[in-house]
Amino acid sequence: MIQKFNDIMRSLQAGTYAPIYILCGEEPYYSDRVYSFIAENALDEMAREFDQQVLYGRDLPGADISPVIGAARGFAMMGGRKVIIVREAQAIKKWEALEAYLSVIMPQTVLVICYNGKPDKRQGVWKKLTDHPQVVWLQSDKLRDYEVEKWINAYIADYNASNGGTLKIDPRIAPLLADHLGTDLSAIVGALQKLIDGRPEGVNTIDAALVERNIGISKDYNIMELQAALIRGDVAKANRIAQYFGGSKDHPMIRELAPLYTFFSNLLMYHYMPVKAPAVVAKELGINPYFVRDYETAAKRYPAGKVFLIIGYLRETDARLKGVNNPSAKDPDLWKELIFKIMH
Repeated sequence: MIQKFNDIMRSLQAGTYAPIYILCGEEPYYSDRVYSFIAENALDEMAREFDQQVLYGRDLPGADISPVIGAARGFAMMGGRKVIIVREAQAIKKWEALEAYLSVIMPQTVLVICYNGKPDKRQGVWKKLTDHPQVVWLQSDKLRDYEVEKWINAYIADYNASNGGTLKIDPRIAPLLADHLGTDLSAIVGALQKLIDGRPEGVNTIDAALVERNIGISKDYNIMELQAALIRGDVAKANRIAQYFGGSKDHPMIRELAPLYTFFSNLLMYHYMPVKAPAVVAKELGINPYFVRDYETAAKRYPAGKVFLIIGYLRETDARLKGVNNPSAKDPDLWKELIFKIMH
């Protein structure tokens, strides 16, 4: 059965193990968490020596899962549970033995199949695995760009819930980390833990100074500061940041355009919203209420007609970065031109 990560982890932490786990998807973070928990906790240290095996799909003769199923059918040497883990299962081509195993599943065996990517659930064995009551199926898809900020805030909330803490994160930090780290959950979690563990004693807020010290993202030269300068109409600061971006490999223009495009697209929607109460704006735009005032300020500086033009400038710049009507212009020149067009 298809289950959610939190439900699976609750069952495992309660000591309840399913006979078969299918851990798949393009985002390995959740699958790795489940796999690691089973590998470290399903058996005690002594039993792991005898009754836990890790096999790799690429090493199976004929890309056939039969040897795995043979191992799964065997009895535990220590007389208890047996754990069989298959890594890189996407390399396996022959699954007939697994399909046959579904009719007589060994109750003392925990079979964990780690598949990088998405199996075709419409086909044969995968359809049966999806629907089978003794199979736990976890599919972890990549986060979309717009989901990262919310995920970061949820991670901090979960950290507080698990540790009885009151850790806070500056509202501008989540989008800043999202811009810098992208959608790789392992990288995001690594950065967040670095920030949590790197706090000086008594510091209970993740702010720009902490991020700069532990992650290396400048508190003065980042996409949120550029956006703030554009909102305020601070031409000098906007150009300083754009110039810094143009000379930095850590700020490729094609990446930094995305949050600007999102902001101005939202600003256009804001202009045409019949009700501009902060709670309504936050809900309709899907943003933290903290940022509503940015849209209020920006709307005074950039009327709807100008926002239409700005969105066009951003699209044009994106196309030129991809080689359309742009035989020679580099990032520094494109940044300079874009900032001028937005602010004049």
